[in-house]
Amino acid sequence: MQGRALASGCRVFGSWSDAASLRRAYAFCLIAALAPRGESPCICCCACGGHLRLLSMGIAMKLHTPRRLLLALMAAMACSGAAWADAWPSKPIRLVVNFPPGGAADAMARALGPRLTEALKQTIVIENKPGAGGNIGSGEVARAPGDGYTFLMSSGGAITINPIIYPKMGFDPEKALVPVAAVARVLVYLEVNDSVPVKTVQEFIAYAKANPGKLSYGTPGVGSSPHLAAEMFDRMAGVKTTHVPYKGAGPALVDVLSGQLNFWFDPGPGLKHLKEGKIRLLAVGSPKRSPLHPDAPTLDEAGLPGFNADTMFGIYAPRGTPENVLSRMHDEVNKALASPEVVQIIRTLGADASPMSRAAFVEHQNQERERFGGLVRDLGLKLE
Repeated sequence: MQGRALASGCRVFGSWSDAASLRRAYAFCLIAALAPRGESPCICCCACGGHLRLLSMGIAMKLHTPRRLLLALMAAMACSGAAWADAWPSKPIRLVVNFPPGGAADAMARALGPRLTEALKQTIVIENKPGAGGNIGSGEVARAPGDGYTFLMSSGGAITINPIIYPKMGFDPEKALVPVAAVARVLVYLEVNDSVPVKTVQEFIAYAKANPGKLSYGTPGVGSSPHLAAEMFDRMAGVKTTHVPYKGAGPALVDVLSGQLNFWFDPGPGLKHLKEGKIRLLAVGSPKRSPLHPDAPTLDEAGLPGFNADTMFGIYAPRGTPENVLSRMHDEVNKALASPEVVQIIRTLGADASPMSRAAFVEHQNQERERFGGLVRDLGLKLE
């Protein structure tokens, strides 16, 4: 009888979000657990906001065994916890971006923020925590409480590849973080500064071979998808270029535009500068052409068969975050990704909005680890 009463109480009050209802649910569970066998408190008067009617004025005094007291406390805590979980969110939510402003991850977070704020009725506070190839921001979220109020916007590489590159990073992102929602498939675009005298991939390869080690490129960090794309390019084209890592795509783009860097594999932010004439697009490092620049060939078409440096950006949460919170955030992100405005913002980055199930997101992450992990190990990329 007590079990049935407790279940009824959770069903009646579990979805209520106001504080008064939660207090009534808590009290109901206590009374249900303490009630004499064969009796249960009146659900109706609880639900309608009236005074809780104790069937026996002496119930509270009938804690004649420690077992009864323990059951009462367990029942109250369980139902109260469920009710509070259903009340999520009740305060602003942090969305940490592990790269600086101006990059693809930052642009995606700021595109999603207003839609999630509207849907969840709580402010999404975006915080940039760049550094160490994304590890600074990832680590902060990994160590945050799993209470549903801290999430991470990250590239896939910062989660799957960084543990190979940074053996002493202090945490394992694949164990400490839970994939919540895929956001976009990010393509990389081979772009050169206008001072580089080439207009095609083959011309660029010939120029790089004639100037071994003299051409420099920038990336958002060691092990990022643009870095791995450049390493793949060097291997497959048989050239040698010089890597200059930055703390994000934004700072790297500044130096590509100024001419301090000769080229880079752009994860998207540089595309809006093509019309200025300071940089030139040669190809896309994806298995298929970009809808945004359909005239640009793939590197596969340009003579590097099988070239694929795509990566998936997405949202993660600290492990231990309640399942109902993860599901709700996943669903709201997918809804936001159906917005024409969000799709357009992502498309201007040269990326593809990619709503999918959480299981599909995990599978994509596994494939990315397999595709890039071997390259990273072969290159012997290691950082402290």
